[in-house]
Amino acid sequence: MKQQVLIAGRYRLNTTIGRGAMGEVWQAYDETNGRPVAVKLLHSQNSEPTATARFRLEAQTAGRLSHPHVVGVLDFGEQEGRLYLVMELVEGDSLSHVLAQAGSLPAEHVAHIAAQSAAGLSAAHDQGIVHRDIKPGNLLLGSDGSVKIADFGIAHFMNDPNGALTATGQIVGTSLYIAPERALGQPAGPPSDVYSLGCVLYQLLTGQPPFRAGSAIAVLHHHLDTPPVPPRELGVGLPPAFENYLLGLLAKRPEDRPTARQVAEWFASGAWRGRPEPLPAAAPRPEPTPSVTAWDAAVKPRTNTAPRSDSSPGSVTTYAFPTAATASTAPAHRNRRRQRPGGRGVAVRRSKTLVTVAAVAIFLGALLIGLAWFSPDHSSADTTPTDPPSSASSGTAAP
Repeated sequence: MKQQVLIAGRYRLNTTIGRGAMGEVWQAYDETNGRPVAVKLLHSQNSEPTATARFRLEAQTAGRLSHPHVVGVLDFGEQEGRLYLVMELVEGDSLSHVLAQAGSLPAEHVAHIAAQSAAGLSAAHDQGIVHRDIKPGNLLLGSDGSVKIADFGIAHFMNDPNGALTATGQIVGTSLYIAPERALGQPAGPPSDVYSLGCVLYQLLTGQPPFRAGSAIAVLHHHLDTPPVPPRELGVGLPPAFENYLLGLLAKRPEDRPTARQVAEWFASGAWRGRPEPLPAAAPRPEPTPSVTAWDAAVKPRTNTAPRSDSSPGSVTTYAFPTAATASTAPAHRNRRRQRPGGRGVAVRRSKTLVTVAAVAIFLGALLIGLAWFSPDHSSADTTPTDPPSSASSGTAAP
């Protein structure tokens, strides 16, 4: 097709920017609105029986989406037996070309791609659309660094069981990025797109998809049964939070993966850096309370156990050990005394001394009483209580 050909009388084709099995994509100019566009033309003699239906599906699907991270569809029609699709032109390369040139990308760049790609997927999922073919070639990186999802040609409407446009049991998509449930022949759902995005992010970080093998069937078996190798074990410098979250996207069970919206918000928030959360404010430490000793419990009156606190700085509340006099005659408030810093130790030592002296006195008293009681002069065998008093009681011995 010559460069000066007009499509629909307004889209002038300039240069080819891509070719595929279904058709070709041209850089064009919309002479009506005065802006550059991309025009996708279906091959006139396409051998694939579902090509026309898929082409129309792409126009219908993408036409329902209006999001900064989804390639917008501007027009759709047919000219001279060829279907055409007019889309916004993304000035940049697909991620497959970026990988071919760079091999891998730093974590900062991949996190940016993850946030925007997931945001575009979330918009599609909100409309009931599953892309089903997320891969580096369908993620376009603009010159301004923005990411846009392209090629909804095999997209599936979740509320339309016939929207897959494939025979029963046929798997549509790229095996390197296909979710385990789809490898089992189950219908694609939003978690399938999340898994495929996880495979793309893994390849952007490591330079290779998570699973490779000699055949597509062997790759499918890896998706089903083989855990992916953590990127850091491949020498990739990656924050642990990023790696753990990425492995969560590659969970074997769909219910174990986050939603596209959660992925977009997590990466956009910078949580992938693994910054620690701020610690909560420390709770005020409780003031120490005086310990209650066995002496306190045994001697101190129950009505006189509450200490009187002193609001003056540096003051210490102490307990005074009650005596018999103070316990019976002194008012309750006089059984407590205030002591300045350093005085508590003196009070405790004096109290211990009093306890020791009292214990010794009791012991000695008991000893003296025992000696007196069991001495020979007071034995019941030496006295006769019935004898009358002797006149020699003044101290003279009896004959």
